[in-house]
Amino acid sequence: MRRYFDDLIMTNLYLFTTAFIFLIGLGVLAIVVMFFIDITQNKDVVRRNYPVVGRFRSFFTTLGEFFRQYFFAMDREEMPFNRAERDWIGRAAKDDDNTLAFGSSKVLTVPGTAIFVNCPFPTLDDDAIKVQPLRIGAGCAKPYDAHSFFNISAMSYGALSTPAVKALSAGAKMAGCWMNTGEGGLSPYLLEGGADIIFQIGTAKYGVRDDSGILCDDKLREIAAHEQVKMFELKMSQGAKPGKGGILPGMKVTAQIAEIRGIPEGEDSISPNRHPEIKDAASMLDMINHIRDVTGKPVGFKAVVGSYGWLSDLAIEIHSRGIQSAPDFITVDSGDGGTGAAPMPLMDNVGLVVRESLPLVVDILTEYGLRERIKVIASGKLVTPSEVAWALATGADFINSARGFMFSLGCIQSLKCNKNTCPTGITTHNKRLQRGLDPASKSVKVANFCKNLVHEVEMISHSCGVGRPRLLKRKHVRIVLPDGISVPMDERYPYKDILPEYAPKTAAE
Repeated sequence: MRRYFDDLIMTNLYLFTTAFIFLIGLGVLAIVVMFFIDITQNKDVVRRNYPVVGRFRSFFTTLGEFFRQYFFAMDREEMPFNRAERDWIGRAAKDDDNTLAFGSSKVLTVPGTAIFVNCPFPTLDDDAIKVQPLRIGAGCAKPYDAHSFFNISAMSYGALSTPAVKALSAGAKMAGCWMNTGEGGLSPYLLEGGADIIFQIGTAKYGVRDDSGILCDDKLREIAAHEQVKMFELKMSQGAKPGKGGILPGMKVTAQIAEIRGIPEGEDSISPNRHPEIKDAASMLDMINHIRDVTGKPVGFKAVVGSYGWLSDLAIEIHSRGIQSAPDFITVDSGDGGTGAAPMPLMDNVGLVVRESLPLVVDILTEYGLRERIKVIASGKLVTPSEVAWALATGADFINSARGFMFSLGCIQSLKCNKNTCPTGITTHNKRLQRGLDPASKSVKVANFCKNLVHEVEMISHSCGVGRPRLLKRKHVRIVLPDGISVPMDERYPYKDILPEYAPKTAAE
């Protein structure tokens, strides 16, 4: 018996040694092969000059994203969203205690910082006014009474995965906020959760186009027939890539996504850089009014502001036709907005950020007497209570967020949205990676994030002495200047008066 076990041990040891030597041989062979590949190729000078070893440069560069995020970046310095912002959203989504100790880690003397002016006699909770629905498109056949000032921004089915869309839709229903479809059309998963839906019409008109890519009235009516679809948004431009249409890599164009969009499966989905039918303010108004006439529902547009003379042209055109011809809302997107895929030159360098463009748009609408007629929605990196409160004080009626809600789903900012390899299952159609994203549990986190953000914006407004967030004005905010001293925002961005020719007429007049 002992000899049997000795033989068994020796046999296993022999097999292990043989396998080990075989693996070492394979490793040596692989190194030799890589050496000859590297030294003979002419595309990478580092690998050619330093065969095999040069490959580690790319490997360490990839790992750098991970190590910076978790070990080296300070709480307030990482981009595009820092750890302090992500952690706040994480706690809000879990409905955890969101208090901190020992003082702020935010440097309050950075130029441009918004500081809210607290009132010596803040609003008591008992005196606070509950947020009321705000009507959009009062003159439409089917106006929309929007309940939440904080909502889910445009993210298409295609850019997002099936479980992510399901979770967002159900979470939006729980929170009482709306959800924008993005330009990818109306998938059944958007409707599944029961949320209010804003249908976005991109430059490719996915979901409402005919076989030639032209806007189809019959399909518009089909979309409008859904009770959940409350408004239509004409996408003129997007913050991360002004002047370029949507980009969905072919690897993410599944059979179902291709069917919904009306495009070939597996091919890159590239939208035109503008609507071919729209070449000026007048033709944009033509399309807005046409969509509103066909659907009976509020219609507005989304744009990044760069040059802004066209906004005055638009206002003059509205007055020439009658104020009823105005868009029902304008979504002001920020030049630092996000996307799943965009060219770096556009993402980094084109379009005004919302800090500059939002007051500009509000003031132009005010000058032309259109501020009450046209609701303003702000979008772009507004993911914390202070940023949302700033937008309301500046003049926005609503705030949209995309990446904030992605963080509530569990996004870890791995920057893989365009690769179909998102490790959290949010922006991938890989079934294995999607498996970890449970719509039922994540929808609760989506709702928690929205509700807690709204609550803390209310807390800021009460600190400033007003009963509800929409009563915040520019006088409630101070802006830090380069010398570290702050000035009232209504001095930095003074309110505009209505131009005399557009002022409301009195009965005598």
